[in-house]
Amino acid sequence: MATQKLKITNRKGLELNAQLELPANQKPNYYAIFAHCFTCSSSLSAVRNISRALTHDGFAVLRFDFTGLGRSEGDFADSHFSANVEDLMDVHDYMRTIYEAPSLLVGHSLGGAAVLVAASKLEAVKAVATVGAPATVGHVKHLFSHAIDEVKEKGRVKVDIGGRPFEIDEAFVNEFDNTNLPAVVKGLRKPLLIMHSPFDKIVSIENAQQLYVNAFHPKSFVTLDDANHLLTQDKDAAYAGDVIGTWAKRYFPRVENVMLDPMGEQLVGHLNLLEDNFTTSIQTKNHTLIADEPQDIGGNDFGPSPYEYLNAALASCTVMTLKLYANRKNWDLHEVFVYISHSRKHSDDLNVEVDSPKYLDHISKKLKFVGNLSTEQEERLKEIASRCPVHRTIENQVVFQTDIIRD
Repeated sequence: MATQKLKITNRKGLELNAQLELPANQKPNYYAIFAHCFTCSSSLSAVRNISRALTHDGFAVLRFDFTGLGRSEGDFADSHFSANVEDLMDVHDYMRTIYEAPSLLVGHSLGGAAVLVAASKLEAVKAVATVGAPATVGHVKHLFSHAIDEVKEKGRVKVDIGGRPFEIDEAFVNEFDNTNLPAVVKGLRKPLLIMHSPFDKIVSIENAQQLYVNAFHPKSFVTLDDANHLLTQDKDAAYAGDVIGTWAKRYFPRVENVMLDPMGEQLVGHLNLLEDNFTTSIQTKNHTLIADEPQDIGGNDFGPSPYEYLNAALASCTVMTLKLYANRKNWDLHEVFVYISHSRKHSDDLNVEVDSPKYLDHISKKLKFVGNLSTEQEERLKEIASRCPVHRTIENQVVFQTDIIRD
């Protein structure tokens, strides 16, 4: 996932901090905007993880900080709901002018309410997805309800929301009562995906029900099971992103994946060191893959590890080779299972003669055949399993050539 850092000036002349996440080939099929939750920012792990998942489905995702939040300019008191909607529309206009009009809006919590309102005003938006969105904009007022009377008396007061200090005024408070969200949803008439956890303690599941009842088809609801409101578990955010990407394919024409110039190679791998630990995007002509490392060594476990991909290449090549051989011989082979593990073992333990004792790469390959085969046929398939192209590549000496590509 490649990232471009952007500064977008809104209608009030304030700079909004934004990041455009691109697919591995850096050639998106469609553009999307992600709106974060109330008092949050675009750097929230759930925002990053959902954005990453969408890039795997060919979307470029613009995530940004609303006015007065994250690294965007302005005061939080100016980040009332209608200002959030205006920010969304300004960002959409920027994207339309510089890149392409975003056709998918995704919003988390109050950001979900904002994308619903913005989508009702933007013809270019073809679909909307919300995560943990409230059914009424005024729902968030309970977070600072203790200070509402004080705001009326003093005009402007400091409040603590989620452990962070913010300053609000009466206009900020009143703004949350000016939007009839159920009516907006009823008039939306665009594909809508509502995702919500039944155990959400911040925005109850009844909010999702109210939104769903008011929306017209095509509409979909997907439960986030035991996730919390902020989707702090990486697996929950990744799942939400995967579902949104799969759901969106129903409403966006399939576009052939245009490969970034591979410089004569077969694939390209990309790792953003500033955003990700080890999560690496791998792009071939027609497929996007993800490689990662397990959580116990600092990864997010979003995909197989590099050695698991090595094992996968060997396993797939092995079973395909055995199929071709069995078919050519007209043998009654129905299924093949191959179990592979990579490890480092000492030459003494492997009974391998070397100039000096040392640790060697060791690959264990175990075969299981389903079918009507004789012992001789099984033994022959075992021999053939060692002749598949990937097996031969691994066991032979490989000559590498590494070059630097400079723009």
